[in-house]
Amino acid sequence: MPPLPSKRTTWHSLLNPLTRRNRSAPAAEAAPVIGPCPAVALYAVVPLRAVAHLTLDDLAAYAQDRGWIVPTGCAVADTGTLTQDLDGRKGWNRVRALATGTLVQGVVVPSLTHIAYRAADSDREQAWLLKRRLFVVATNPTELDLRA
Repeated sequence: MPPLPSKRTTWHSLLNPLTRRNRSAPAAEAAPVIGPCPAVALYAVVPLRAVAHLTLDDLAAYAQDRGWIVPTGCAVADTGTLTQDLDGRKGWNRVRALATGTLVQGVVVPSLTHIAYRAADSDREQAWLLKRRLFVVATNPTELDLRA
């Protein structure tokens, strides 16, 4: 079954001319700043492979809303529970491989528990990413952290 199309649209990122405070100001002042666009990897742990595209679609929309790009092959998901061992996660190993190169500058996850469930493992993995100068963003930072 092919993935369902996203309900998100790109209109969120367009400049809204009605938000300018000073209508007499030239339109050039309201133009967005154009600069380098970071590339990010998306990663999540999902219970079933059939729903992986739903979670990755939400992460991709989050990245798109911030002007980040997701290169081909950089949106990966592992199937199972959050408590599974990191060594057995093929998707996370793919993210680690991407982190050793220069293709991506960051990693987007639903919550930090998707990186690793145990706090010590998560801290170690995040430190490893930060040493390689990659940023890590959780799309739902208010999610309760129930790690042991």
